[in-house]
Amino acid sequence: MFRLALLTLLALPLLAQDRVGTVQLRVSTDRADWRYQPGQPVRFHITAIQDGHPLLGAKVTYKIGPEMLPPTIEQTVPLPATGLTIDGGTMTDPGFLRCIATLEFKGKTYRGLSTAAFRPEALQPTQQDPADFDQFWAAGIAALAKIPLDAKRTLIPEYGNAAANCYHLNLQNIGAGTLPSRLYGILCEPKAPGKYPALLTVPGAGVRPYRGIAEMAARGIISLQIGIHGIPVNMDQSLYDALGTAALAGYNTYGLDNRDRYYYRRVYLGCVRANDYLTSHPNWDGTNLAVTGGSQGGALSIVTAALDPRVKGLAAYYPALADVTGYLQGRAGGWPHMFRATEGPMSHRTPEKIATTRYYDVVNFARRVKVPGLYTWGFNDETCPPTSMYSAYNVIPGEKQLLLALETGHNNIPEQVAQVNAWLVTFLKK
Repeated sequence: MFRLALLTLLALPLLAQDRVGTVQLRVSTDRADWRYQPGQPVRFHITAIQDGHPLLGAKVTYKIGPEMLPPTIEQTVPLPATGLTIDGGTMTDPGFLRCIATLEFKGKTYRGLSTAAFRPEALQPTQQDPADFDQFWAAGIAALAKIPLDAKRTLIPEYGNAAANCYHLNLQNIGAGTLPSRLYGILCEPKAPGKYPALLTVPGAGVRPYRGIAEMAARGIISLQIGIHGIPVNMDQSLYDALGTAALAGYNTYGLDNRDRYYYRRVYLGCVRANDYLTSHPNWDGTNLAVTGGSQGGALSIVTAALDPRVKGLAAYYPALADVTGYLQGRAGGWPHMFRATEGPMSHRTPEKIATTRYYDVVNFARRVKVPGLYTWGFNDETCPPTSMYSAYNVIPGEKQLLLALETGHNNIPEQVAQVNAWLVTFLKK
């Protein structure tokens, strides 16, 4: 009976089978290095594949224009199996021309982009450098120095490893005016006795907990990873989620109408306070101190290197807060894009707020960075546009190296991280 049933089953025709696969919508330039001279035409090529083969019967919408600005070309057309090549035009001045493509397939939208560079090494900031910039920050550092460090730390065994101990650390920091606040972070230090270099890791935007960089401590580097919001960094994620959608939502523009009350005053000086602790650590080697971070943390890396002469080097991923006034001059500006909106409740285009940004814009700190640095980003970044990042990079007087991961957006790839970490370890332990 069983044999008969099996034979009957095998004799049945195969039922129709559905398949599912990720659609990849790719946009590329006609030059492998993505670079053009002003006036040279760009041709973008758009392809869509599924399971390694062309996606048939799709329509694609493409938009082309200067990054972050309204498109100058917009079309919806059928996408041939061989792909679509488009004349993207050109730019007459240094900058970036971007093609963004989208298509709909089975109820889902797929998106791809590519960004052509026109002499980005010639980009210069739009932001003004105030005459009293150095005096303003010297006064802030002097006020910070009057506040005792008052360091408190608590061992967190589960954050460490066989070679490193990790602690929840909190320090006294400057607050509103000269009033104190607290700065929190995760300190990781080598277990073995000895003298070690130190690395400050500064955070990207948002509100979240941190676990420290125990792997750096295991490699013989004292590591301190800080938060910026004056709250402990080892609590449940739900608390940070609540703060990020309520009390700390939009923190990046709090107090923007006054340079003494802007949110980032306490943040920038807090990075110096973190270095106060690292350079007082009994196991610090007395010489080697670097800072690293991405996005907001890339900005804070540049800021800290400019403000604190104890910093000997930095590694910055896709720095934010750079040349934020670009939008006032008809080109892309840096995150948090406070001047992108020209009117309405999202606009911050007032004389007072524009004036405040002059004291906090990364380009004005970049002008003062004299120590070696490794900087890295991609051309497809839509959070920190490459126009804004090059505007800061191009005015750095110190020794600098740029590591490009061209196709990346506001993210990094393993090869990029490995190279940055190797640079940091070599730099700190030379």
